[in-house]
Amino acid sequence: MISAIAGGASRSNEISTKVGLESGICAKYLKVLLELGILKKETPITEQPGRKTVYAIDDTFFRFWYRFVPRNMSVISAGRMRLVYEQAVKRFYPDYMCLVFEKMCREYLLRYAKNLPMLLSGIGQWWGTDPKTRKEVQIDIVGTPTEGNEYLIGSCKYRNERIGTEELELLRRYAEVFRGGANFHYYIFSKGGFTPALLEAEKQGEVTLLTLEDLYNYSS
Repeated sequence: MISAIAGGASRSNEISTKVGLESGICAKYLKVLLELGILKKETPITEQPGRKTVYAIDDTFFRFWYRFVPRNMSVISAGRMRLVYEQAVKRFYPDYMCLVFEKMCREYLLRYAKNLPMLLSGIGQWWGTDPKTRKEVQIDIVGTPTEGNEYLIGSCKYRNERIGTEELELLRRYAEVFRGGANFHYYIFSKGGFTPALLEAEKQGEVTLLTLEDLYNYSS
């Protein structure tokens, strides 16, 4: 079941189909894994649990193990660890780390960030359908206010390349899908840094930019 979720199944019907179990039996196993802290339920922030609720692996060790180990067990058993890393882990590692990075960024904003433009009552992710394009959009970070109609909207990019202004424009479009007419504060986190144009946008007060190093130097 954990392997099914690590492989991309997230909704209860998808998981039960992939593992070949009846939905009722599958729900019991999911409940146990939730109680053990291996899985977590996620719902778009500001919405009540319902049909949009998905399951995800919360324990990062289990996420890594079931993402990379079972399918490469024969090579690992043969002791060819360097080969496994180079061919089966290295090129997929950024995809694995993107969810870890998102969690780090949310924790930073909620617990350590100074001089935030608003007091956060909660932080999470949001996804929904764009009524214009009829495509699903996803926002990595949405910080909700204790009161009022302003939100913190963030993007997390665990990539080596620099992030440009197109990411800010994408955030603006997604923010309007999330809550048209609200006031937004934009944050972009990037492992690889930012282009000069996006750095200039930060100088103009359009966005706050944070690197991986900023997350580790919050106390300075």
